[in-house]
Amino acid sequence: MLSWLLSLIGTNLLLLILHIQNSSSFPKPLSSKEEKEYLEKKEAGDKNARAVLIERNLRLVSHIVKKYYAKTDCQDDLISIGTIGLIKAVDSFDSTKGIRLATYASRCIENEILMYFRSVKKQSSDVFLSDTIEYDRDGNPLTIEDTLKADTDLAEDLETKTRWSKVKGYIESMDDERAREIIILRYGLNNKKPLTQREVADRLNISRSYVSRIEKKTLSEIRNSIK
Repeated sequence: MLSWLLSLIGTNLLLLILHIQNSSSFPKPLSSKEEKEYLEKKEAGDKNARAVLIERNLRLVSHIVKKYYAKTDCQDDLISIGTIGLIKAVDSFDSTKGIRLATYASRCIENEILMYFRSVKKQSSDVFLSDTIEYDRDGNPLTIEDTLKADTDLAEDLETKTRWSKVKGYIESMDDERAREIIILRYGLNNKKPLTQREVADRLNISRSYVSRIEKKTLSEIRNSIK
């Protein structure tokens, strides 16, 4: 189960991304009855219920990124950004609106990604809904408009603290200072604001592909260190 990890959401995205990238499958979505029960518990302040709601909807992030952005070169960023959208969805969901959480979460995930593309485009030019983000396998353009839908306290349980202690210890002992700096900037460690791969590349005056390569290598090493 992911409960130990999901209790970190809002305070440490690194451990969540480590899990997502290492998962071959996700737990089944909640039934309508289960969703209602967990939503009631979450609204009553049950943190474990909040964690379950996020856990059982994680597949949405992967599905949306793979479906709409399969050919982009920033999928790592989009997974992180989409996960933030999912977290916001669970925290802001209003069950009185008469829609399923998954439907609402999909909108929030897509909108979070849309805002990312807007911020990137804004750095160089104005943004238009007709702007093309990528092309599908048939050569058809995917525009921003196409992605729109209508309408840190680290941990509380011992297992989480133990895992985070191992991750933090590994990062602090890394010999490669550049790799350590990339991970710290990417995931907002040491009270820093998390940055996208593109932002890290600009900050360190290196290529985004280099940031991606180092990040993936380091995350793999961290995973192996905390097994």
